[in-house]
Amino acid sequence: MTDPVASQVVKTGLVIIGAGFAGIGLAIRLRRAGFDDFVVLDAESGVGGTWWVNRYPGCACDVQSHLYSLSFAPKADWSRRFAARAEIQQYLEDLVTRHGIAPRIHLDTRVVQARWQESEHAWRVHDQHGRVFAGRMLVSAIGGLSRPAWPDIEGLADFDGPVIHSQRWPDGLNLKDQRVAVIGTGASAIQFVPHLQRDARAVDIYQRSAQWILPRPDRAIAGWKQRLYRRFAPARLALRLSQFLLLESRLPAFARWPRMTAFHRRKARRHLLSQVSDPALREQLTPDYAMGCKRVLMSNDYYPAVAAANVELVTEPIERLEGRAIIDRSGQRRPADLIVLGTGFQATSPVPPGLIIGHQGRDLAEAWADGPQAYKGSTVAGFPNFFTLLGPNTALGHNSVLLMIEGQIRYLIDMLSFMQRHRSTRIEVRDQAQRDWNEDLQRRLARTVWNRGGCGSWYLHPRSGRNATLWPRFTSTFRWHCRRFDPAAYELAEAGSGVTPVRGEPPGTR
Repeated sequence: MTDPVASQVVKTGLVIIGAGFAGIGLAIRLRRAGFDDFVVLDAESGVGGTWWVNRYPGCACDVQSHLYSLSFAPKADWSRRFAARAEIQQYLEDLVTRHGIAPRIHLDTRVVQARWQESEHAWRVHDQHGRVFAGRMLVSAIGGLSRPAWPDIEGLADFDGPVIHSQRWPDGLNLKDQRVAVIGTGASAIQFVPHLQRDARAVDIYQRSAQWILPRPDRAIAGWKQRLYRRFAPARLALRLSQFLLLESRLPAFARWPRMTAFHRRKARRHLLSQVSDPALREQLTPDYAMGCKRVLMSNDYYPAVAAANVELVTEPIERLEGRAIIDRSGQRRPADLIVLGTGFQATSPVPPGLIIGHQGRDLAEAWADGPQAYKGSTVAGFPNFFTLLGPNTALGHNSVLLMIEGQIRYLIDMLSFMQRHRSTRIEVRDQAQRDWNEDLQRRLARTVWNRGGCGSWYLHPRSGRNATLWPRFTSTFRWHCRRFDPAAYELAEAGSGVTPVRGEPPGTR
């Protein structure tokens, strides 16, 4: 990886923030399209994004491996049906090496601020070392799950012991003879709790609401199958297509007809019944909201861990922390040597204040104060020459988000080609186009189980109640919308000229 000389202003075509799936995938496609003037900046010391930083025990993907990989950079020899963190992160490292993009990546480079320069039609990106990268385009590839969410609990900041968030799991954590308190029971917690239960003396799990949990159909992929997928691409493509269609078929139940989840509800209840014999504990672990309202989880070892003798499930809300103890609302006091937070991420506030400053000093965090909004989850009014991958309403509740990222990458490259042909140096989505897009989105989301399922989830903005995270239609529909750049939705200008709208028909009805 290269580093610019201190105090040097590095001029480039694109500045990409983030070296996870989105940033690496974009870098690969840019090179293939002939755009080689870019840099990728990442705050961590290695590539992989969320798969670099999340190192808690049991961390793995809940989308099938052959679908949770880039279609234009496939991996044929996945070892398991659902890959573990280390294998996914190694896949991303291999992509960087194989496609020759390592010289473009600057690690240990945390972006302090990116600010639009109207006079230059460019962005100036400052890192923590005082270095400056000047780019015509700015691409945020940090994703929506990059900022950990810490619960607002009285006394947490003064807890007399270690407090660990699942995103920042320390190496070599010794749990022997420790009493561990787990706050949160989401997707990360159901993966790490079984490991804590095996290693710690006692584990108290503080559950706000029960989760819908299905059996995890994971298994090793036989060597002969790996060789088949490597040597005979049609077999691998057929497997990927079948997995895509299976997951895509779940959308109608979430987006329109929740009664269609009946089969999976029965399956989840049978799974709970087969693994937890205590009726009172089963009652605590039974969700009281529609399946799909929160992310549906998969695990074969979470329920047995919760039912173990050294584990207590606490459903009383936490009142406060004192010293090395947690006091619940009933007044019961439980000692804790260590607190582990499985409280997820600030998905509806993905950008911190002061990080991205657009036209006329507009702060993106302030523009998104009531929840992120963008056009096609990609471009934002008031932020010229700015593009966000896996932006607002591009996450999925039913399929692989990499499919969404690939659609956005195609759209961005077509945009860059258009700008190059028309010698444009400034591009900004029209405010009306963005409003129309989001009004249609919210109308569709209003009837989904994610909005009406009777739960409180990270999909919804805590203040406005808007669903600012999920895409409510088929994945293929989003990719169709991103099949080509639509200049009528934008205003473009050349350097030194005023901003003029592109002539043409407005975008078609969605």
